[in-house]
Amino acid sequence: MLLLLLIGLPLAQAFAAAPATLKVMSFNVRTPADTNENRWENRRDLLARVVTEQAPDVMGTQELVKRQADDLAARLPQYAWFGQGRRGGDEDEHMGVFYRKDALKVLDSGNFWLSDTPEVPGSISWGHPLPRMVTWARFERIADGRTFVLYNTHFPYRDQDEAARVKCAQLIAQRLKALPADEPIVLTGDFNTTLDSAPHATLTALLRDSWETAPSRSGPDRTFHDFTGTPDKRIDWILYRGLQPLTVATLTDHDGARYPSDHFPVVATFAFPARAAAKP
Repeated sequence: MLLLLLIGLPLAQAFAAAPATLKVMSFNVRTPADTNENRWENRRDLLARVVTEQAPDVMGTQELVKRQADDLAARLPQYAWFGQGRRGGDEDEHMGVFYRKDALKVLDSGNFWLSDTPEVPGSISWGHPLPRMVTWARFERIADGRTFVLYNTHFPYRDQDEAARVKCAQLIAQRLKALPADEPIVLTGDFNTTLDSAPHATLTALLRDSWETAPSRSGPDRTFHDFTGTPDKRIDWILYRGLQPLTVATLTDHDGARYPSDHFPVVATFAFPARAAAKP
């Protein structure tokens, strides 16, 4: 009996030492505006299949409109989602956040706009033409009570909007600085700029880029491909603090006829830091 106990001890220790993990996806799903072969009705099943196969704990989407969210919710019953239209209400683009109902619980959530008046829905500043916003939440892992904060966003897209993108990054950084210093944070989004840009530098002064730090990385290093399958920019990022990146991947799934979106989704897996042992 003693021998069996001794043999079983390392296995028990291994399970006890297994890190608590968090799998995060960022996915610009492309609006349903297309009327050609890339229209939403041709893509939605494939997109839902990619999410199902990857099974992220939480996913930040961009360019999501309400009917797309409803379609995905019907195909992803294991997920709940929340979000608000960028002009307020249910109209226009949402920064929709999907999360596994069996893994996470929402403790708090909200929205703010990337403008000089961030609490005003639909507000625009800094010379770009469309409202931009952040949808955020504080989540708790059902399994162990660990918490983290997710921010999800979509920055202005035009070449001439770089100064506005810097302002967006500065406002997000200001908000992040107000969070507890020991709280894990994940920032997902389509930032419409590259890793050598001022917005990336502003955000990575506080956060780290999972693509640059994860020990295991797969897929192309660029994400926007305009439905061609040949990406030319890495504008979709998963940034973080207070977590240990394990893997990151750019996903290039397609069904032979089309891609689920004009962006490749990015998925990263993180480990939470080990908890301090309880004092005797």
